Amino acid sequence: MAPTHVLRCCQRGLAWIPVIFIALVVCWSYYAYVVELCLWTIISIGEKIVYLIFFHLSFVMFVWSYWKTIFTRPANPSKEFCLPKAEKERYEKEERPESQQEILWRAASTLPLYTRTGAGAIRYCDRCQVIKPDRCHHCSACDMCVLKMDHHCPWVNNCVGFSNYKFFILFLAYSLVYCLFIAATVLQYFIKFWTLCRRKSAENCPKNELNNTAKFHVLFLFFVAAMFCISILSLFSYHLWLVGKNRSTIEAFRAPVFRTGSDKNGFSLGFRKNIAQVFGDQKKYWLLPIFTSQGDGLTFPTRLVNADAEQATVTLHPNSNKCVPDVSVSPLSESQNRLLSNEQHANNAEDHLAENPLKSAESETITISMESES
Repeated sequence: MAPTHVLRCCQRGLAWIPVIFIALVVCWSYYAYVVELCLWTIISIGEKIVYLIFFHLSFVMFVWSYWKTIFTRPANPSKEFCLPKAEKERYEKEERPESQQEILWRAASTLPLYTRTGAGAIRYCDRCQVIKPDRCHHCSACDMCVLKMDHHCPWVNNCVGFSNYKFFILFLAYSLVYCLFIAATVLQYFIKFWTLCRRKSAENCPKNELNNTAKFHVLFLFFVAAMFCISILSLFSYHLWLVGKNRSTIEAFRAPVFRTGSDKNGFSLGFRKNIAQVFGDQKKYWLLPIFTSQGDGLTFPTRLVNADAEQATVTLHPNSNKCVPDVSVSPLSESQNRLLSNEQHANNAEDHLAENPLKSAESETITISMESES
């Protein structure tokens, strides 16, 4: 037991190495830009002031969003997704998977669940002993189930999910701005120092013309900023695409399975609503690392085009001999009502009924059939 505990502590300690590395690089970049470039290399006072103001703005936003991404605890399933004590004991005693699934189905009957496993079973975590909410997955690195898990990022030593996904996007955005600003403002001095290095050897270079220390920091600063800029740009572009599609990284590789089958766009509500689900309704807070995401992470609205066989439907059956297709109206789910109003759904139902008006009570009748899963 003791060796396992020691090994776990060592793993947790080693997991901070990438974060410490990034922190050291950021601290060095601050020194190289502020001291070596702005204070010792740039001669123009106006240029120094402008560079320092914009540099510190990007630096503060970058560090703020990075801090929030690292130290925001991942959100976990609530107690309502845990099995009751009696059901939990029965589940552990059962050896047949069929009997275990029956217990899970009874427990999940009152929960807002719309996704299943690939085999159509209830998603249950044996490690955390909870029924997984939609878009929730177990992180082996954090050893917990994370709501709307996207991925585990070693560079922040944290799981990126519902509670800190906005912070992660802003961290990528401001780190990209930080690197772009450094590369753009250092470029002219990089070219100057590089040209002097090629023209003269270090021994023949006058000290007042080229400071060797400043030369090293400026040259290396440009290379590091350009390298990080290229890598961050690709990752940031990919996650912007995911936000626009309302997918997580896990869902991009493995489409979620609904009652009607797998659907990679099952949670997509349109570009604007997808953006609002991550950044919130108030645009003035979008660029600030403050939590403004919609919902609670336990339930998410799904697309209206997905017909749900377990929900009630209203079907029109004309008695005439004409071949008229059935018109079905599926009500919104509980989670959909969080972001989509009932009035909008009522208007859609009225539009369907308006397209098929009843000519007379003698020729046509309306039959309301309730379809539910046995």
